[in-house]
Amino acid sequence: QVAAASGHTVVLVDQSDEILKKSTKGIEESLKRVIKKKFADKPEAGAEFIKKTLKNLTTSTDAASVVHSTDLVIEAIVENLEVKNKLFKTLDKFAPEHTIFASNTSSLQITKMANATTRQDRFGGLHFFNPVPMMKLVEVIKTPMTSQKTFESLVDFSKAVGKSPVSCKDTPGFIVNRLLVPYMMEAVRLYERGDASKEDIDVAMKLGAGYPMGPFELLDYVGLDTSKYIIDGWHSLEPNNPLFAPSPLLNKLVEEKKLGKKTGEGFYKYK
Repeated sequence: QVAAASGHTVVLVDQSDEILKKSTKGIEESLKRVIKKKFADKPEAGAEFIKKTLKNLTTSTDAASVVHSTDLVIEAIVENLEVKNKLFKTLDKFAPEHTIFASNTSSLQITKMANATTRQDRFGGLHFFNPVPMMKLVEVIKTPMTSQKTFESLVDFSKAVGKSPVSCKDTPGFIVNRLLVPYMMEAVRLYERGDASKEDIDVAMKLGAGYPMGPFELLDYVGLDTSKYIIDGWHSLEPNNPLFAPSPLLNKLVEEKKLGKKTGEGFYKYK
């Protein structure tokens, strides 16, 4: 959406036409919300903006067949290294030499993905934040093999879609999640020890630190399974780092399929 709205030609690829229809409808709805603010007193200009944006967007279920005419590939599929690498390997065969590959992963190593291709110098991370149309930040990740030219192109692209890029090395969690995930885990440990209630911890961080959500609200919003997946991955990389220690309570909730907002219950219950 943000790429198409800023004048780029975009091909959105997914596994089925059904998913793509749903995605396109979602983008259309999101654009309607954007124009309510952006073109509040100019409805015709708003309608034109939506029309123009959607004109920049086409869809496909075959990534290999559309990649031959792209300058940049941004992967945002399931957080599974094997699945990502399989996709990158395939696209590497069909993409032109100049095409830059980027992953939107929040927790996996970019270097491991780059190594699945023959374009390690044209490979980096572009980590956007949810919801992307609202959030201004993009983390641009440079691996030891990413060329300066590629890095600059990724920074320029981030600015061109109206975002503020920050740069980070290929280190677990980059900047935001490297600080945010241990903070959320530390909140769970505080609660596990019985030092404070989850409600009071949430209120404390909202009113004391000015955060829009408390750590337990945030965990439920992100998904407890996602948080567990990240911490388990980092724990296997650095088993002696206390910040990455797994939490028995988090593991228990995930086992009980209480994954947060998406399942109706996590640390809190949702209607």
